[in-house]
Amino acid sequence: MGNGLIVSISGPSGVGKGTVIERLREMLPDSGRSISATSRAPRGEEKDGVEYYFRTREEFEKMIADGEIVEYDQYVGNYYGTPLTPLLTMSQGGQDVLLDLTVPGSLALKEKFDETVTIFLLPPSFEELRNRLVGRGTETEDLVEKRLSEARGEIEKAPKFDYVVTNRSVEQAADEIAAIMLAEHCRYQRRSVEVDTLLAE
Repeated sequence: MGNGLIVSISGPSGVGKGTVIERLREMLPDSGRSISATSRAPRGEEKDGVEYYFRTREEFEKMIADGEIVEYDQYVGNYYGTPLTPLLTMSQGGQDVLLDLTVPGSLALKEKFDETVTIFLLPPSFEELRNRLVGRGTETEDLVEKRLSEARGEIEKAPKFDYVVTNRSVEQAADEIAAIMLAEHCRYQRRSVEVDTLLAE
């Protein structure tokens, strides 16, 4: 059995990555989930290794130095990042892993692992993206404009991704990503053992 795919989904804020990934998890219950590491303290009932891997700031910085963090960011003074070992364990065990990463995070992951398949999730239009951002009810008008401006810069990086999927509906986007994963599993590099086995008969 070959390695599982590492499927990294990126796109602008408000495009619906989280919802599409949730739907994919329902469709592909055997797929692995990458849990982020963070230097923030657990809140309420949160448990280490469930919501996050909780590490001190010093531990997190050591993980970065040791190459144990694939990609990371800082938010409100805390580190958030993708730990390497659980990713490799799942992939090497033949499990496909779904990740919701920033655009730089996806591109960094692609450089490190051949198994990575990068997918850029596009909004149907900027108007639709604006409606989704406004619909959240959590952003001020200024912040919506800032996010739309950031979105344009992120979309300009879409050519660096393996695939582009437009999120017209959650079902359609999840179906297209599942189809991409199936096609990736059928690539010759992944099926060469089966070819060799047959020829060796």
